[in-house]
Parts: sequence; C-alpha cells; structure tokens
Amino acid sequence: MIANEQGNDRRPRVLVTGANGLIGGFLMRAWRAPGSGFEPIGLARSAGPYADIVADIRDLDALTAAAAGMDAIVHMAASSAVGSSWEAVLNSNLIGTYNAFEAARRAGVPRVVFASSNHAIGTYELEAAPELYDLDDSRVFDHTVEIRPDSLYGVSKVYGEALGRHYVDQHGLQVVCLRIGGARWPHDPSHPDNLWADMSDRSPETLALRRRMRAVWLSERDCVQLIEKSLRTDEPWVLAYGISNNPRQFWDIQHARRVLGYEPRDAAPALIGDEDKRETAWVVESLRMEQSS
Repeated sequence: MIANEQGNDRRPRVLVTGANGLIGGFLMRAWRAPGSGFEPIGLARSAGPYADIVADIRDLDALTAAAAGMDAIVHMAASSAVGSSWEAVLNSNLIGTYNAFEAARRAGVPRVVFASSNHAIGTYELEAAPELYDLDDSRVFDHTVEIRPDSLYGVSKVYGEALGRHYVDQHGLQVVCLRIGGARWPHDPSHPDNLWADMSDRSPETLALRRRMRAVWLSERDCVQLIEKSLRTDEPWVLAYGISNNPRQFWDIQHARRVLGYEPRDAAPALIGDEDKRETAWVVESLRMEQSS
C-alpha cells in the first residue's frame, strides 16, 4: 500500500507516463489540485501541459532515471488506437511497457499500475454486439475469462498483463492491471454529456453510440478513484475492469469493488431515445428497484 509517511506530510510521488494523454491528463489535473493525496510527476514524449519530464518510453535509461525516488508508476503511455500498426504497437506498447516495468525494478519503485484495456477480450464484444448492450442481456465477462484480443492493440495489452504478473512473481513488484472501459474527453461527441444532450436526435448512429456507451462509459472522477484505489491496495496482484456504475455492465466491476474498494459514483443514462412508453416504464421501475435494494 502507498500511504503518506507517518509523522510527516509527504505525499506519495507517482510517475505518470503518458501525462498529456486522456487518462494521464485526468490524473494530473486531479492530483495537482489542492488537497490531493498524491504528488504527480508527469512524463510525456513531447512538451505539454502536464509534462514535467520529456522522455520517450522507448528509452529505458531515461525512464529509469525518471523513476528514481518514486513510490509508484502509473503507466498510461501507449499507442492507444485500436487499429494501431505493428510498428506502433511494437515500439510503444511492447518495448515501452517492458521499459516501464523494468525501470520500476531498477529504480526500486514498488508498485506499477498498468493501463490495460477491454480490448484484451474484445472479441467477445465483437461477436455478441449489439444485443450485448441491451439492459436485459445477462452476459458478464470477468477477470477469469479466456483472453480474446480483437486487435494487435489488444494483444499488446495482454502482453502487458502477462509482463506485470512476471514482475510480481519474479521481482516482487506490486502490480494492478486495469482493463479500462470507455473513457472520453469532456468535449468528445460520444461523452454522455454530449451524446444525450439532444434527445430529439434519434439517428441510427446516435442510438447505436448511446446503446454502447450506457454499458462501457468510465467517467473522469471514477477513473481517478479507481487508480487511486489501485495505488492504495495491499494486494500484490490485481486484474480488474474499470467502468462507471452504468445501467448495463457486461464487464464485471464486482471484482474491483471487492478487491480494490472501488465505488463508482457516475453512470451513463439508461434510456437512449428509441424506447416505447411501456419499455420506458419498465426501465425506470427496474432502476428504482435496484437503487432501493
């Protein structure tokens, strides 16, 4: 567990790779705010609002130097596009991820939180969609299901999980791998605040996006909380999913609740705009009963 040192006010120092990116930015904003329990050091490939250190994760020596004196590494840097080429995956997601774990070992950093992805098992979704997004579909995939990556990007995340387990077993690191769901920039058209803003928009494209996002969304504050819980756990090894408390959840978050103490506070809306009156009443009553149980 990472905690403030007894007897002083020193906050745990956390190296955040990919600090200028989506989730790296979530963390840097939250942890630079007054009252934060962590001292973030942002690392990015190029200068930007959160890059305290400019370094390439392909450079093991530079990453090891950046990790010196840290209490943890939160490894977010990656080629994040699902359709990333082999060259991009090789350099950023394979070599870069190895370097993050190895830099932690060399610098004596005890914990790594690794940004894995739902795409490590993405083929289940590809085969089951769009019915998988329906509120009355009972299928749930947890951390024990067989890996079924849907892309080279997904393969690279499976590699990162396996590498994390190796560093736990062979080098004594504490590692949490998070299969992160649908996090979005606030200005992204598919962010729920924007996607549900105009309920008169019932185009097939909008309805399809809403149907999926009500199952996979991970809000900014839930994302930050999940990673903070990952930094504070006593567990040496955790593999868990990260989504908000959405009305449909086909990626299991009960494991994250039990093992990490994760308590998501946000949820995507349940109604997407194509329901008839009877279905709307059923959804509202189901949610009311769930909240009162």
